[in-house]
Amino acid sequence: MTRSAPLTRRHASGLSLVEMMVAVLIASFLIFGLLQVFTASKASYQTAEGLARVQENARFALDFLQRDIRMAGHFGCVNDQAHWVRQEGDPARHFGAITSGGGNALDFSVSIEAYEAAGTGPTNTLTLGGTWTSPTGLPTLSPAPAGGSDVLVLRYLLPEGVPATSITASGGTEVVAFPAARADVLTSGGVATPTLFGVADCSHADVFPGTFNAAGAVTTTSATAPGLVGRYTAQPSSVTMLYRAESIIYYVGNNTAGEPSLFRARAGGGGTYASEELVEGIESLQLLFGQDTRPVLTSTQPPLGNITEYGTAATVRSGAAGDLANAWRRVGVVQVGILARSPGGAAAPSPDTNYRVLGTQFQPAAAGDGRYRTSYEATIALRNRLFGN
Repeated sequence: MTRSAPLTRRHASGLSLVEMMVAVLIASFLIFGLLQVFTASKASYQTAEGLARVQENARFALDFLQRDIRMAGHFGCVNDQAHWVRQEGDPARHFGAITSGGGNALDFSVSIEAYEAAGTGPTNTLTLGGTWTSPTGLPTLSPAPAGGSDVLVLRYLLPEGVPATSITASGGTEVVAFPAARADVLTSGGVATPTLFGVADCSHADVFPGTFNAAGAVTTTSATAPGLVGRYTAQPSSVTMLYRAESIIYYVGNNTAGEPSLFRARAGGGGTYASEELVEGIESLQLLFGQDTRPVLTSTQPPLGNITEYGTAATVRSGAAGDLANAWRRVGVVQVGILARSPGGAAAPSPDTNYRVLGTQFQPAAAGDGRYRTSYEATIALRNRLFGN
């Protein structure tokens, strides 16, 4: 009978405890390295995404602001300053008793005006995440304007109008007819049922509330007929055009998620504003205004078109000498600055310097929120208000 050979030490050998610990240590280092790479990649992705969102939102906001600011004062063939210098009451407003320069939503005698948030001038410093003051004296807006941001008001006729093919009286109202195929011009920009309109040729301009009919007619809803019949000659015998009139407000407010956003509010024929959110992530809107050299404008002393001084909305208002309409009529240039932040956390480190927006400084909070922020500025000339144009 053959007997099995006894097990030797060589056959019973395996991993020792020391070898096992070394293997675990090496694996730990590898896993730690992978985690580091993953964490860094994730942070880099969040920062890049935050930067992209900030750039996209800021560009979108500036595009809207630039387009509408340039249109302020457009009243057909001739701008508002040229109409006003003639002292013939143009643009004529048919909304009842409105004090020129009084801040009424339908005061089309003033094409641009603004409201300054206290403590946001070029020499002031605000702390991110702190309590900021909102402008005062504003019409009712929903949501309400957030603190730390200025508010801009613009009034004008749309750049494109439709031919006024007939203007007739009907009882106490007047009807302006236009080609039905061009009705989309008056409803552009998502305004399905416009209620503010303007009629203009190269001599006069009138702004009035009206009822829109896509079949090709606008009926005035003023308390009394605005007197368009006899004042204007319908096409093709003239250049009379029908426009949609705009009275809009740009401001920063908090959306339903509590995020600061740029809002645009549009006034209807009754003078009430309805707001729409344009783009989120706009934390502050700052404005400076360049005024014409001539301090008082009259028919014999029209604007010179030279901009020699810049100031905040509060500066413009304080230097009005009791005539706000004249003070805002002197404005020919608007400097716009925005502070934009990423909508969510972007793994951004806390900055060691302040953000500057048109001279206003925004200093970081003691505890950073991880959002990416940057500022953008633009200088915008109003149409036909500078020397040489």
